[in-house]
Amino acid sequence: MSRKRPTVADLRAMKGKRQLTMLRVLTMDEAEAAERAGVDIVSVPPELVLDPQYRDAAPSLFTMPGDNFYEIGTADDFVRWAFRLYKASADAVYCSAGFATVKRLADDNIPVIGHVGLIPSRATWTGFKAVGKTADSAMQIFEAVKQYEAAGAIGAEIEVVPVEVAKTISERTSLIMLSMGAGTGCDAQYLFADDILGQNRGHMPRHSKVYRNFAAEYDRLQAERIAAFSEYVADVNSLAYPEDKHVVHMDPDQLGQFMEKIDAG
Repeated sequence: MSRKRPTVADLRAMKGKRQLTMLRVLTMDEAEAAERAGVDIVSVPPELVLDPQYRDAAPSLFTMPGDNFYEIGTADDFVRWAFRLYKASADAVYCSAGFATVKRLADDNIPVIGHVGLIPSRATWTGFKAVGKTADSAMQIFEAVKQYEAAGAIGAEIEVVPVEVAKTISERTSLIMLSMGAGTGCDAQYLFADDILGQNRGHMPRHSKVYRNFAAEYDRLQAERIAAFSEYVADVNSLAYPEDKHVVHMDPDQLGQFMEKIDAG
């Protein structure tokens, strides 16, 4: 059954009515799988949404490309980057730069998603740990959300924040709050496809949930790959490859004429 791609207004209208689903996907196959599974929102690498085939694979996914601000440049660079993605069918852009940059984008009618709580690009300040566990730090998150509102953002990822804090803030903001480890009091649940599929071989965050074991399947495929390559090497060494069916032959008459020309030369 086909679905309509939601607008910003559609997402805002769903606030408080049902939990939205959100994934970070990295490949066209993952985007197509998210589409067919009924996921609502995806975060993608910019190059994916710039692929002309992207909307064929994911026609109804509300799509938010994102890179860290230090990979893009100044506010002017960010605006140019955002317009290019918006033209390529992005529905919003992720921006963890300062509020002034968010405002620049919003003033040009680019829907922007900010980030509060644990922000990996700013981990040098906080480390990779929960944020908002004290009243003062919880207020700092709330104040950041209000600043995003004032800057014109449409939403914010809220990462690894106590559920009580996240729920209280979500109830007091017009922003679409995207929970990564911040509980169901927000508007959407956000996970990485790598974690869901069991592809992540490193640290598994507390909020992650593994539904499949792709790593084991990749290990099996790698073992099969090595075995196939080894068999090929052995065949070449033993002259078992190539067989007659793998090559072409010349007509004997043409071969004879060729040999005469060679010998005459």
